[in-house]
Amino acid sequence: MIDGKALAERFREQVAQRAAAMREMGFTPRLDALLVESGDNGARVYAQNQARTCEALGINYELHTLPGGADQHAIENRVRVLNADDDVHAVMVHMPLPEGVDVYRVQQLIDPDKDVEGVNPANIGNVVYGRSMRAPCTALATLRLIDSLGIDLKGKRCVVVGASAVVGRPIAVLLMQREATVVSCNKYTQGLDELCRSADVLIPAAGVPGLIKSGMVRDGAIVVDVGVNRITDAQGQSRTVGDVDFDAVSPIAGYISPVPGGVGPMTVAVLLHNVIELAETRCNAGNHAS
Repeated sequence: MIDGKALAERFREQVAQRAAAMREMGFTPRLDALLVESGDNGARVYAQNQARTCEALGINYELHTLPGGADQHAIENRVRVLNADDDVHAVMVHMPLPEGVDVYRVQQLIDPDKDVEGVNPANIGNVVYGRSMRAPCTALATLRLIDSLGIDLKGKRCVVVGASAVVGRPIAVLLMQREATVVSCNKYTQGLDELCRSADVLIPAAGVPGLIKSGMVRDGAIVVDVGVNRITDAQGQSRTVGDVDFDAVSPIAGYISPVPGGVGPMTVAVLLHNVIELAETRCNAGNHAS
């Protein structure tokens, strides 16, 4: 089992130590998040959890809210305000945004030097060119889980199922930088079963519950499940599952990450690690300027 919770806790300890060192220098790292209210309470719960976690680690957390009817202009204006505020070290925008809002334009507007989630196209482009590791947090969390196994990815066949702009594609790029042999596919790919069975490392990120069955995984493969899906089980209970049929695949895989408890906790840990890195950069720049 790849224990994302345990690995995330080690990252959190490092973040807390670095935040304490910054406070001793007279700087407090700060994360500002923008939330547009909606009927979906998931983003609000995530924001509340962020606030508690940041407080525990010594990071200031400021949540900026806009009403559900906020339009493109209002959202972009708030992002511009955060970009211009020198006291703000890191900026993120909670999803989802209201229907009709151009998410790409909002992400493009976030100052690349404050883009804690690595979603600005400029930062994603730098990742492609190997000039930055500020990749989208879920993609980077996936790589960190694989790194925790101490496995050299050079030459390994890695199959990524799903090619979204901030998850599947960045994961593939990060694997390529490790000189892995990467196959990017999706739920519509012909011969998907055979491709998955060929993988040394299988990374499902398609958002399809139970997509990966036992017959699609070879003995001893590493399976990192990035899927997060809410389903109603046979007992009528709502629960979170991944893209992998976990009970069927876990006896076959050499390593497997659970959902929940795998990529999810590490994604939050990576985000907080990015907050510290951004804050340290601005702190150092301020010291040099003075």
